[in-house]
Amino acid sequence: MKLQQDGVTVWFTGLSGAGKTTISRNVENELRRMGCRVELLDGDIVRQYLTKGLGFSKADRNENIRRIGFVASLLTKNNVIVLVSAISPYRDVRNEMRDDIGNFIEVYVNSPLSVCEQRDVKGLYKKARAGEMKHFTGIDDPYEEPLCAEVECKTDLETISESTSKVLNKLEELNYIRSMYLMQASQ
Repeated sequence: MKLQQDGVTVWFTGLSGAGKTTISRNVENELRRMGCRVELLDGDIVRQYLTKGLGFSKADRNENIRRIGFVASLLTKNNVIVLVSAISPYRDVRNEMRDDIGNFIEVYVNSPLSVCEQRDVKGLYKKARAGEMKHFTGIDDPYEEPLCAEVECKTDLETISESTSKVLNKLEELNYIRSMYLMQASQ
């Protein structure tokens, strides 16, 4: 039986190392388990293919987000749940994507800079602090926190499971996934 679902873009934003990819992958796995049509657009992977060649200036970052948003919009219009995991540091372009896409849930993956630096598995903060990387969000480039995100995951205080549940609960609350699908998935 095919599930009836409406498309929506769930946009995970936050500093590098905040937990965007981890939470979005968990949400993806749960949605797939439920039988939902879902696609994950991870910022690191998108930069390798769709936005290769763009730098990290404000103009290039905004172009990167607009390209991700365009793909997300196409998928959303075709009733896919799209999970976007991208730093997307600038509030104005995130709001532009919200307006363009329509069915849009912003998830602020909130973690203090000090915690993100401790989690720095790629060594990016260390390079930015040493001056080896310019325009690094949170160090020498700003991150503009969302003013009215539908979901806030405080990853320094919550487990991955708690953050994942917050996102799934919001999808259910807004009728993008339905309780009967959640019950079917658990049987």
